[in-house]
Amino acid sequence: MSINPKPLERVREFEREQAMRLSAGERPLFHLTPLVGWMNDPNGFCFYQGQFHLFYQYHPFSRQWGPMHWGHAVSADLLHWTYMPCALAPDTDADAGGCFSGSAVPLPDGRLMLAYTGVQPAGTFRRETQAQCVAVGNGTDFEKSLLNPVIRHAHLPVGYSEFDFRDPKIWREEDGTFRMVVANRHAERQGAILLLSSRDGLDWEFRGELDASRGEYGKMWECPDFFPLGGKQVLIVSPQQMHAREEFHAGYGTVALIGRFDGKNCEFTRESVQPVDHGLTFYAPQTTLAPDGRRIMIGWMDSWETCKEAPRRHPWYAQMSVPRELFLENGRLCQRPVREIERLWQDTVRHDRVTVQEETELEGVRGRLMDLSVTLLPEGSACRRFTLRVAKNAEHYIQIRCDLARGELVFDRSRGGSLRDIAHTRHVRAEVREGKLTLRLLMDKESIELFINGGERVVTSLIPTPLSADGITFAADAPIRVSVEAHPLG
Repeated sequence: MSINPKPLERVREFEREQAMRLSAGERPLFHLTPLVGWMNDPNGFCFYQGQFHLFYQYHPFSRQWGPMHWGHAVSADLLHWTYMPCALAPDTDADAGGCFSGSAVPLPDGRLMLAYTGVQPAGTFRRETQAQCVAVGNGTDFEKSLLNPVIRHAHLPVGYSEFDFRDPKIWREEDGTFRMVVANRHAERQGAILLLSSRDGLDWEFRGELDASRGEYGKMWECPDFFPLGGKQVLIVSPQQMHAREEFHAGYGTVALIGRFDGKNCEFTRESVQPVDHGLTFYAPQTTLAPDGRRIMIGWMDSWETCKEAPRRHPWYAQMSVPRELFLENGRLCQRPVREIERLWQDTVRHDRVTVQEETELEGVRGRLMDLSVTLLPEGSACRRFTLRVAKNAEHYIQIRCDLARGELVFDRSRGGSLRDIAHTRHVRAEVREGKLTLRLLMDKESIELFINGGERVVTSLIPTPLSADGITFAADAPIRVSVEAHPLG
């Protein structure tokens, strides 16, 4: 394998130049953006040498998608990120078409191993192909294996694709065995997640197919993750070309398959399926295990259907979601913002069991950097529809409408300021439970993440509303008691 070191050196020199010119003030407060240029999928999310490391798909030289590199940032608290030098650039025969999505695992000798998809570009009489590569380093500098790609199409049984074969998620078992799930497209079963194992991370063996779409949930599954949680096993995938069905919207999405895993026989038995996020801009999440045992997930806060034509307002484009703690409750995968967000709370304002009907502002409740909790208490009320508007001024607002009779919530950004012909609404189940319905909104300038009923369902969305629109109002079609807790963030 030949190696050309110049691409990585060029990127790192470019990053140093740009870092001196970019203002931190225009970035979100607690959502990671690329240092410069383009960002998509989170990669290599892990805890290593006392810090959380997050790599990401990265095109430093443009705010549009391009030849894929790995950007890199580290954090002690999952909220404040320090940029590190670019970790990977396409500079070998095995990844000349790009260093695509993958993962990371700490090694017993103190080094960090990256597993990623190397793309071999199309040539005379052949299509572009995808295979899996590894690189090992000290957390800043990484050396690609001379054996790359270490997993080729030849490792797989007949019927699996060499063109749609990507996104390895790697981990180590307690006995030191490396395991990996990787996405593929099967000729008959469409999107499929494959399981492989290795003793050293270099020599891999195919162990089986964990699950496949079979036409139910999209035609290709990307960015798999596979982990135990709450006595079950969770397989997360990001489908392409989905039909709308049940709670799933059409197009690109995120799906959690929950079930049981027989590790000895490498068999996964699916028991339930649900969306991971019901929003307009969430894709390709990846998880890691924190030192305190929490399973933490982060995703790309964007959509392939809309990102190409989205306005470029900053020297960088795109951002990650807030990191979220995952847990199972009543058999459902639930999410909440990492508890570290409470360190950003300032000047908390509370309004307990106030009655609202006409559109109302509550004292001290406004802003675009906010952790806002709203609890509806409909007992004894004739209220059927409750409306919360945020990021509001005379012209714009983002609307969250709760139909209490139907048990449905509508997230609507159609008055948010965009004139683009794209999806602006989502309909989500939101039922009154034990006499209340709870909404928690995280607002960080140009984004909203809405957690319904303690994280039972989540809606993530970018919003185009001018930052000067910072009003928050409450309204209902009949008097209803509401408790509000607002935490400005800073």
